[in-house]
Amino acid sequence: MAAQSRDPDPHGSGRVVSAGMPLEEATGAIIAIHGRGADAADIIALTREVAPDGVAIFAPEAAGNSWYPFRFIEPFERNEPYLSSALRRVANLIGDLEENRIAPERIALLGFSQGACLALESAARNPRRYAGIIGFSGGLIGPPGTPFAYPGSLEGSPVFLGCSDIDAHIPVARVHESAEALKRMGAVVETRIYPGMAHTVNNDELNAVRLLLTEAFRDSAHG
Repeated sequence: MAAQSRDPDPHGSGRVVSAGMPLEEATGAIIAIHGRGADAADIIALTREVAPDGVAIFAPEAAGNSWYPFRFIEPFERNEPYLSSALRRVANLIGDLEENRIAPERIALLGFSQGACLALESAARNPRRYAGIIGFSGGLIGPPGTPFAYPGSLEGSPVFLGCSDIDAHIPVARVHESAEALKRMGAVVETRIYPGMAHTVNNDELNAVRLLLTEAFRDSAHG
């Protein structure tokens, strides 16, 4: 993908693939965000591994299968206009769900790799109570030295961060920085770092997130 785009909103018209329970019957929704070079089908397959029964899954698809062209720790301007377009796409999808009677506390954000970075950044920039915020191998977006000081509160939203300690794409220090930033915003954060793991998702992560989401959506359904 080129660093520049003539289109100020390159992800604005991208498709959204749905799975799980039909929206009109759903008790909640998961916005599932794919990684670089992947697509909606990939992240839906992963999300099905952890999604409780009764939950709808919505996976937006990036233009060119990438949400932004450079690493998430590059200066923000290098990834524009793609990054702003991607963040807007997720925010609009949250808004669409709210218009269809799915309140934010019954919406979870989930992503892997580049999608995890986008999920975490979207939650931080749109703080409220969410059913869950799941970052498989990701961190908040910004160059080294970014203060990660966001206004607003995540109001006790449960967060799961899982990553390898030697991930070539995600510096482990950024995972810890992200955890601390989200805690400052009032989230309840669980971080699991796996020694020597490849850039992937393991069964321990799947089990932990399955439990987190089962409890979160059960609580939100009765809240």
